[in-house]
This record gives sequence, C-alpha cells and structure tokens, in this order.
Amino acid sequence: RALISVSDKNGIVAFAQGLIEQGVEIISTGGTKHALDKAGIKTLSIEEVTGFPEMMDGRVKTLHPKIHGGLLGRRDLPSHTEAMETENIQPIDFVCVNLYPFKETIMKPDVEIAEAIENIDIGGPSMLRSAAKNHEFVTSVVDPSDYEEVLSELRQYGHTSLSFRQKLA
Repeated sequence: RALISVSDKNGIVAFAQGLIEQGVEIISTGGTKHALDKAGIKTLSIEEVTGFPEMMDGRVKTLHPKIHGGLLGRRDLPSHTEAMETENIQPIDFVCVNLYPFKETIMKPDVEIAEAIENIDIGGPSMLRSAAKNHEFVTSVVDPSDYEEVLSELRQYGHTSLSFRQKLA
C-alpha cells in the first residue's frame, strides 16, 4: 500500500502507474487523487481508509490513527500487529509526499500572510517523520527524481531494500 499526497505533480501519474503494476494499492488525497483519477488511475481516498472526511479546506486529511498506525506499526512486533488487526489498520509501505512550497511562497514580494499560512504543511511532515521512524518497513519518497529508482527496486526485488529505505529516510 502507498499513500501519495504531493504538491509537485510532475511524474506522479507514471510513478503511481508503476506502483500499481507492481501490485501496490494507492491511497491519495485531495488534488493528488483528482490528478490520478483524471489519468485513469484507481485510488482510494483518505476518507475510504479513515472513515473520516477531509475537512477544514483540506487542513485535516491524514492526521489519523489509521494513517499513522499504518506507517508506524512495526510488522515484527506482535503487540503492534495485534493492535493493527484489532483496530483494522492496514500497513502502509510507501509514503510519497512533497511538502507545500512554503519557501517559494514567502519569497514572493506581494505574498499575503494568509497565503503564507496556508502553505505551512502539517500532515506531510508528520507522515514523512512516521515513515522515516519506521524505515525498516516503510519507504519515504519526497523527490520526484527518486520515483524511477523506487520502481526499479520494486521491479528487481519485489520490495525496496533496507539500505535504500534508510537512504530515502
């Protein structure tokens, strides 16, 4: 399972298609889901996973135990796998997130404070930290230039290697 939520949509359709070809189910949010759906790529919405709608103009989407439990749950610890089973939390193996373009936004000479505030990312960094903390099992993908290498590892090994996950984390 992969969760894809990106501000930079460059290459995301091909990456998602490559994941699907390797048997990976895609969860996506807001604009990312719209872009993937438009390209004919079947995705699950965050709401389908959490049972809770995106809300507050997209400010609250991924901050949910069914997301972070799926990222942080250690698959080698019975206490974690039992909790995941009890709470119907499915593991998430890949997180593909690019953060909102805060720096670029605040560098604009005419930027309004409201626009700057809306470009402070909360969910993205939280998911990346969860994935990095559990890099033994979860692959963090931030940079579109890494998409092909992720897919190459998947095609070659059926998963990403621990050393590669450590590098990306």
